[in-house]
This record gives sequence, structure tokens and C-alpha cells, in this order.
Amino acid sequence: MCSNRSSCPASGPALRHPVAAQPEQGWTLLCDGSIVFDDSGELHADGSVVPPCRVPAERLAVAAAA
Repeated sequence: MCSNRSSCPASGPALRHPVAAQPEQGWTLLCDGSIVFDDSGELHADGSVVPPCRVPAERLAVAAAA
């Protein structure tokens, strides 16, 4: 991990801000080193993962037919 890190507010994850983004690739780098993906998944600097919140295919088919 790079030692050149921008400061990130210490008062919680709600205040994390983007420092780099590649919307065409579907990701944003936050000030705390986390990477947030367009599918709602996250990869944190400590290696922990937040899995994406995906809608089951059956629900997509019902929504498309409505």
C-alpha cells in the first residue's frame, strides 16, 4: 500500500470521499483506501470484502415483464 494517502475524516464511513474514479470501469477509490464498485461491492484496504448486493435473476425477469 502506498504511504501517500490523503486524509480521510475520522468520524465514520459516511464521510469517506472519492480520490479517484474510473466510471467506465465501474469503480471508485475512496480516501481510506477502499474501492467501491458499481455493483455495490467493496474491497477495503485491510483486505476485507463487502459482497455486492445483487438481485436474483427471477426478480429481474418479473420486473422486465411489468
